[in-house]
Amino acid sequence: MTYWCATKTHKNAEDISLQHLLRQGFNVLLPKYLKRRSHARKIDWVPRPLFPGYLFVKVEPHNKSWRAIRSTVGIVDVIRFGTNPAAIPEHVIDEIRARQDSDGLVKTHLGNSFRPGQTVRVLHRALGDLEALFESNNDKNRVTILLNLLGQQVRTTVSKDAIYAAV
Repeated sequence: MTYWCATKTHKNAEDISLQHLLRQGFNVLLPKYLKRRSHARKIDWVPRPLFPGYLFVKVEPHNKSWRAIRSTVGIVDVIRFGTNPAAIPEHVIDEIRARQDSDGLVKTHLGNSFRPGQTVRVLHRALGDLEALFESNNDKNRVTILLNLLGQQVRTTVSKDAIYAAV
């Protein structure tokens, strides 16, 4: 029986690890999204890993060939419970793949299609993964949301890229 597991990679080594695992014949998934990057007064969008430092590999735990993953260039280790790789439910991988566009990039938000009062999730390092209510668009790249913090609604402004529709 095969299933998906996660592997930890060295910092910024996801792409090189992907190439080496594919060369070894493993079925690998490295979900990416477009991240806004501004540098030297220039703004562009670059593909970045959806889960920095991790990629997914399909393994057969009873066949010990999965152990070769641990010595692959760029890989730190396989995420395990005990001696076997920790299984990631198939529906999680299916959900990630369902959100990929024709270029293989995961859509993390629906752009301007949010309606006032719609429930959204916030993907922001400082705020974590919180549920909020969409209030309005501010400008090209910012939106106002209402967070429920300590029983009160708090209005805050975040990047449009930091929210996605709650399912």
